[in-house]
Amino acid sequence: MITFKQSGSFKQTTSFLQRCLEVFDASWLDEYGKKGVFELSKATPRDTGKTADSWDYHIEHNSNGAKIVWTNSNATDDGQSIAILLQYGHGTNGGGLVIGQDYINPAIKPIFDEMATQSWEMMIKQRGKR
Repeated sequence: MITFKQSGSFKQTTSFLQRCLEVFDASWLDEYGKKGVFELSKATPRDTGKTADSWDYHIEHNSNGAKIVWTNSNATDDGQSIAILLQYGHGTNGGGLVIGQDYINPAIKPIFDEMATQSWEMMIKQRGKR
């Protein structure tokens, strides 16, 4: 049997993260939402261009902070997301298979990296103000 024991507390860490959350201004997320829409649209495979033109985003706020949600409104008649079908592939009515093309992850990763860097810089600035 493996057991773990811990002494002390995470009070200072929790306090620091809570202070960061209190001063966190989520308005900068709007910039990244727009960048994501642009990059996703640019990377989306084009036939008619409808899926590429159907990207959007919104920012959701909750007690833990905020997050960006990117959406694509282009769907099949039965409600399946065309963007997801392009990403992961799908079967055809005739029994064939359309192989997916990973275009979402490469398009959005640089934005995630930039957001992580900016978030870290904001936290370090806040730490210096205490």
